[in-house]
Amino acid sequence: MWSGKSLYRMDFRITIIIFLLMAVSLLVISSMTQESETFTFFTPLVRSQLQWFGIGLLVFFFLAGFDYHNFFSWASIFYIIMILLLIGVYLTKPIQSVHRWYRIPFLNMNIQPSEYTKIVLVLTLGWLLEKKGKWVGDKTTSIQVLFLVGIPFFLILKQPDLGTALVLYPIMFTMCYFAGVNKITLRLMSILGIIALFFVSLMFLGFLSHEKMKPMVTCFLKEYQYERLNPDTYHQKAAQISIALGGAKGEGWHKSSFAGRKWLPAAHTDSVFAAYGEEFGFIGVLFLLFLFYSLIYCSFQVVAVAKDSFGKFLSSGIAVYLAMHIIVNIAMMCGFLPITGVPLLLMSYGGNSVVTTMASLGILQSIYTRRFMF
Repeated sequence: MWSGKSLYRMDFRITIIIFLLMAVSLLVISSMTQESETFTFFTPLVRSQLQWFGIGLLVFFFLAGFDYHNFFSWASIFYIIMILLLIGVYLTKPIQSVHRWYRIPFLNMNIQPSEYTKIVLVLTLGWLLEKKGKWVGDKTTSIQVLFLVGIPFFLILKQPDLGTALVLYPIMFTMCYFAGVNKITLRLMSILGIIALFFVSLMFLGFLSHEKMKPMVTCFLKEYQYERLNPDTYHQKAAQISIALGGAKGEGWHKSSFAGRKWLPAAHTDSVFAAYGEEFGFIGVLFLLFLFYSLIYCSFQVVAVAKDSFGKFLSSGIAVYLAMHIIVNIAMMCGFLPITGVPLLLMSYGGNSVVTTMASLGILQSIYTRRFMF
């Protein structure tokens, strides 16, 4: 079930990228969370993030040595637990006026079940698609897939957590594509995705007026949900200003004139890319994009070398999950997409995102290390 020897066969490029991203994350969080004029690198949030990185690394190496085939028999159990947690969160006291977290008082931490839903859904879809085998192209499979994804999608959307809910869509589409699900279903999913992306792009590029579209769209969306599609919010403008101030070389670490003065909302969480861009400039952004590109490239390489269909399904879902978080967060900060609270992987402050990301990368390594085992 678990083999320490398999750790010697890991793709160490991914491990190096992980440590580099963690180091960059700590630099930005330290700079953005200074509370006094006396400089200290290890601010409370830096220490907290270091603890989460430590937990994440333990999860990463454990799952890298764990045989991913064991998830096949556990996936349905994980799914049921996930649904119960998503329902149960509505029975708890709201945190920051939303039903999104479980508060664990004795550990002084919050658990966000929607973050773990993404990896659980990958495991569940992998289990279903593998179980269907040669009947995966039947229409019943498409219905079952939509049912499995639809339940957590609407539960998360109601929290409200639009960003996390939308990430589930490309995960589902990609895994269905690799599995060979009914072509009509794939075409419909593609058309719906393209229409939604086209509509949002027209609004954010200025071709559609946010105010003029409001009466029409609020017929099926609540007003607060539609307001997230507003391209002229303070957060949107602040993120773009912060990136622009970085110029070519950046203002320097701990020297940002905009984000450093707390004018950039969520500078150490959702807006960490904008804060990083201001301090390290275009050159620093190119370095960060290279790290993310390398991570996604290595992830899709695992898809190519997976020895069985179950491994291919899991690795494709995880690779797209990682890619979507990176693309969506950066697009939000650059003003191409609405700000919906999608964290930047291994950069944004937050334990739930760190653990989920590291678990996903650990499963990828498990698939990679077993590519030649029969």
